[in-house]
Amino acid sequence: MTTISLKIEFSGGLELLFANERSHRITLPALVPAAQGQSPADDGDAPKKPVDLEYLVCWLRDNLLKERVELFIENGTVRPGILVLVNDADWELEGEGEYQLKDGDEIVFISTLHGG
Repeated sequence: MTTISLKIEFSGGLELLFANERSHRITLPALVPAAQGQSPADDGDAPKKPVDLEYLVCWLRDNLLKERVELFIENGTVRPGILVLVNDADWELEGEGEYQLKDGDEIVFISTLHGG
């Protein structure tokens, strides 16, 4: 199975939800189940699609997030108030969750919400 390597960064307080670690290097399968909610371990004849940001967000939730999922995800995507950068560009310019990840991509999640 082919894989891709990514650098993931959290800042603006989000790192607190991820064991207080700002930077992570992860490896994901290049092809993932096309049906949302299936894990890559679901072998068989399930249709596959290239790994995308939508899959990454779910993978982060299931594998790295340590607490308070509601502060990271809302309605199946990154909650409002979190800026997502793909190789230093706003993910809205890249197609948001539909952006197909590439080997070596750097994805940064920055919380823009501050208490006070």
